[in-house]
Formats: sequence, C-alpha cells, structure tokens
Amino acid sequence: MHVAITGASSGIGEALAREYFSRRADVSLVARRVELLEKLAKQTDTRTHLVQSDLSDVSQVTSWVDAAEQALGPIDVLINNAGVQIIRAFTDTPFDEGRRLLQVDLLAPLELSQFVARRMVARKQGVIVDVASMASIAPTPGMAFYNAAKGGLAAASEALRAELAQHGVHVVTVYPGLIRTAMEVAGRAAFGEETLMMKVFAPSGDADVLARLVADAVEARSERVIYPALNVLARHFPAATRALLDAFTPRVPPG
Repeated sequence: MHVAITGASSGIGEALAREYFSRRADVSLVARRVELLEKLAKQTDTRTHLVQSDLSDVSQVTSWVDAAEQALGPIDVLINNAGVQIIRAFTDTPFDEGRRLLQVDLLAPLELSQFVARRMVARKQGVIVDVASMASIAPTPGMAFYNAAKGGLAAASEALRAELAQHGVHVVTVYPGLIRTAMEVAGRAAFGEETLMMKVFAPSGDADVLARLVADAVEARSERVIYPALNVLARHFPAATRALLDAFTPRVPPG
C-alpha cells in the first residue's frame, strides 16, 4: 500500500508517517523541510519516497505525484495534512499572508485531491483523507482565514465522500481539536494566558493517538474522525459551542 502524506515533517503529519511505518506501508513524505523528512525516513526500513515541496507555490502542488508513483506505485491513500495557521486580528492580518494560508490549507489539497482522484477513479479504488480542523465546526475568533480554509476543506471533503463512493473511492474527513504539537504551543501562546474555560473545553490530544485513529478509519472506511472525543459534542451542539466560543475565547492582542 502506497500512502502519500503532505506536511509530513512534523506534528500530525510526522505521527501519521510513523503510524504507517508501523503498518509496513510504502510512504511518500511531502514537506518543505527535506532535512526533517530524511531524519524521519531513517526511522523505518519500509520503502519511502521523499518530496521537497512548498504547497504555497501552485507549480509544486501536483508536480511530485508522477515521480512518487514511479517510485512506489499508484497512490492508494492520499492524506492532505499540510497546513499553516494565523492567529491574529482580522484587520491586522496582511492579506497576502491570508492568501498564502488559503492556498496551503484549502486550494492545494483541493487541487491535489482532484489530480489524484482522477487516477483513483480510473482504478476504481483509493482513499483520500482530509485533515480539516474543529475550527471548521466551531470557528474561533482571531482565526478568520484559518476558519475559512478549514471550513471549506471540510465541506468539500464531506461532499466528495458521496460523489466519489460510486467510483470505489472513499473519503475520510478528520476533525482534530488541539493536538500537542509545535503548532498548538504557538497557537495557545498567541491567545495569551489560558482561561479555565479553555482548559476545560479545549483539552489537548496526542498526535500518535490521532494518527492511529486515522489509519484505523482508512481501513474501516469510516466517514470521519473527531478527536479528542469531547469535540463530538461540538458537532452535535453547534449553536451552544458557537455561543461559548464567542463569549469565552480570549481576544487576540492587537498588532
């Protein structure tokens, strides 16, 4: 099985790579920082293909796929994991930074999914995994561009599941909450001191646990993964979640 993971150099992507190493999959590792990919690949004796690609550059979004498939065979599982985050007041955010986020977090995974899905449809098999965010269910103040990108990715992912199922292609939508990664550390710091509400209603999950849940969902052809489990409540009670976030999310400092 050939699994391709974008954003594989750190955080959730790195955890996903290690999980698939343990399952003896062939893995294409895609990220900007190739030195981290090389370090990661040394942790396994399974076949790997390393791809240095910056998904903010539209010319690089799909350019690596042919070489990866020549090296490891057709992509059986595409995991759209790469993402960047901006936590800043909307009016203080340079629009070029917001545009870059939308390219990496929304447009690149859509373009890559379309490119790979055409090949999967022709073979009548394959799985696409979209790592969205709880921000797509419960948009957080101070994260307008990120909310927009992940909301768009989640909506497309949920719709594509039904559209592609008739062609033998399955889609898994992943909704991580706060996961203990460098991105989470930076995110919490951007909001300043944590409130009691944040500690109670925004618990942190483990990247390795999430990776195992995603791999299990691919095997079981589950529709979605929501983790940590407390976040399931947000999906079923969106209005209450929206009210809590509006009332208790710390305001991002200006600047």
